[in-house]
Amino acid sequence: MEGDSSLRDIRRAVRGNVEAYGRVIEQHKDYLYRTAFLYSGNEDAAMEIVQETVLKGFRSIKQLREPELFRTWITRILINVSKDYYRHEYHFAQSFDEEAQYPSEGVSAEERLDLYEAIKRLPEKYRTAVILKYFDGMKQEEVAYVMGIPRGSVSAYLTRAKRELRKYLKEGYLDE
Repeated sequence: MEGDSSLRDIRRAVRGNVEAYGRVIEQHKDYLYRTAFLYSGNEDAAMEIVQETVLKGFRSIKQLREPELFRTWITRILINVSKDYYRHEYHFAQSFDEEAQYPSEGVSAEERLDLYEAIKRLPEKYRTAVILKYFDGMKQEEVAYVMGIPRGSVSAYLTRAKRELRKYLKEGYLDE
């Protein structure tokens, strides 16, 4: 079972096994890149964010108390690295100049780009909640853990983010 071997590798990594950490990161690299790209909107920035995340994760892996929460734990590191990156580097000035490589069925390229631009305009806390919930498929409890906020705040952020996105898009293709 892949999940069992992954959990074993995470436990080994927590005990200091570098090769096990490398295998775990290899299993999560696409997820980490996609999340960083959605947060940054730029391939180069996403790569730098992932590299810094992997390094910070390696330095602090021994602090991971629940190996089964590795993905949530590493996502929290990635979000913090993303925030630091833009606070110190670009201040989110770059645009989504490349279309995401993750097509959405029933949504045209133009609509997708409009959506990315609208997400980029959201306040940071709303943007983070939207990316984690709708692009990474996390449950609200997981989003709350990653963001370090109560679950009720996640719900409020998502509601407000949807309202803002509807204003920005004025197209109605976000309606549920």
